[in-house]
Amino acid sequence: MGAHQERLRRAVPLAATGGYLVFDVVLYALGSPDGLTDFLVYYLVLVAMWGLGVLVRGRRAHEAERRRLSAQAAIDAERGRLARELHDVVTHHVTAMVVQAGAAQYLTGSPDRIGEALDAINGTGRRALAELRFLLGVLEATGESAPKERTPLPGRVPDLVEQTRAGGQPIELVEDGEQRDMDIGARLAAYRVVQESLTNAVKYAAGRPTLVRLTHAPDWTDIEVTTAQAADGAPVSAALRDGGPHVSGGRGLTGLRERVEMLGGEFAAGPRPEGGFRVHARIPTEGAA
Repeated sequence: MGAHQERLRRAVPLAATGGYLVFDVVLYALGSPDGLTDFLVYYLVLVAMWGLGVLVRGRRAHEAERRRLSAQAAIDAERGRLARELHDVVTHHVTAMVVQAGAAQYLTGSPDRIGEALDAINGTGRRALAELRFLLGVLEATGESAPKERTPLPGRVPDLVEQTRAGGQPIELVEDGEQRDMDIGARLAAYRVVQESLTNAVKYAAGRPTLVRLTHAPDWTDIEVTTAQAADGAPVSAALRDGGPHVSGGRGLTGLRERVEMLGGEFAAGPRPEGGFRVHARIPTEGAA
């Protein structure tokens, strides 16, 4: 009863004590050979057993609360991960589409180039839909229907660079060393660092030279994205019109830092002394420190 009693936890012990006293008085009146000491010992044994049950119940409740908090922490972590993925997908692809559409309006005199711009917008939209479809599948999946691989497969950095370059951003890609097999989480983090950096370059320094450098080592991969300073009087990027700066919601660089440091890596981002902006990340190959 001490372990499983859920209701009337105070009333039941008091009632049991009162009933025990009445029982003792009746036994004594009937000439029981047990004395007061015997009755007291029996009572103390019952109290000790009740106390052990209460202790078990308390430990069980504590364990249930610990499991609830652990499950809630796991849910919060999963929500944060999906929020970062949605931010990266939406911000990058939508920004690319806005810039490509903004550039297409100046190509009315070149029908061929308009077709290329529309094809680029179409391709960007399809990629965005594919990634969003995967993330929605993760959100909707439950039980055995959940996908075995809950982490979206990252794309290739050269394809990402080429896609952004097609939108009019001059980008140079330099890759040093031979890329080794990386943990899926590390690969995705590296891809997102380049993706977010190029998105910011298009938004805040459209048309300025951007350098993406990947340095591969046996235990880690270095990623450095530098963008030249926007010239005074340069035209504003199409992504910055009509409240464009608010697209990122302030989650971009903060989310990248959390993602990289969670894998045991290093992350730094900020203006360069000579002008422009630099993003640097060192990601362990195995995705952990």
